[in-house]
Amino acid sequence: MKLQGKVALVTGASRGIGQGIAIALAKAGADIALADITIEVLEETKKLVENEGVKVKTYQVDVTDFDTVRTAVQSVAADFGTLDIAVNNAGVLGIHKVIDMTADQWDQVMNVNAKGVFLCSKAELEIMLPKKSGAIINISSILGKTGMSDVSAYSASKFAVIGFTNSLAKEVAKDGITVNALCPGIVGTGMWRGDKGLAAAFAKDGETEEQSWLRNQESLLPQGEAQTPEDMGDLAVYLASALHVTGQAISVDGGFGL
Repeated sequence: MKLQGKVALVTGASRGIGQGIAIALAKAGADIALADITIEVLEETKKLVENEGVKVKTYQVDVTDFDTVRTAVQSVAADFGTLDIAVNNAGVLGIHKVIDMTADQWDQVMNVNAKGVFLCSKAELEIMLPKKSGAIINISSILGKTGMSDVSAYSASKFAVIGFTNSLAKEVAKDGITVNALCPGIVGTGMWRGDKGLAAAFAKDGETEEQSWLRNQESLLPQGEAQTPEDMGDLAVYLASALHVTGQAISVDGGFGL
């Protein structure tokens, strides 16, 4: 178990990619701190992580508010004794044409997806810099490398995550801290499969959400098959333990970005 004795914080851990990453890190031996904007939604993930025999605690955090972020991160370090791995996963999706999008809708996406990564990283560095070690994994997207219609705010926020990640990695490269971005492709979680997800939004006339989901996999992915939260967990475990991989934006996308 390559991460035994390590402590990992995962934001947005209640479901989907965050849940998959938390479970994968637990399987690798890490104790897990789970965070989300509503603490009650973390119960399912907590039970799944507990099944791996590691220590787990839950924390409420609004990633757009530095005071709550800092309080949560400091609490994790106090409760577990340290913080070794931070997965900044909390994110939201906005589906709007630019002509129809309001400034508030733009700000909501940017505040959670881009500002949230900055605020979490800032608080996490307060723990990692003094001990000269740590791994920060920021969740971007394949849409942080290529745009798609109707999701311009989301895509812009994920491009920002990659730029921020690369810059921060260089800032702390000599401090024993790695900083990388994980870029999921098409994953069958809420952003694609939810009531207001991309599969429903991109459905053609007369097409069901399920038909749209299957068509988009086939048309967008060279492998023709969606990725899973477990796939993201596998890469997160690697990045958490790779001492000389930093500043990278690595895609798990079935060939989407080729």
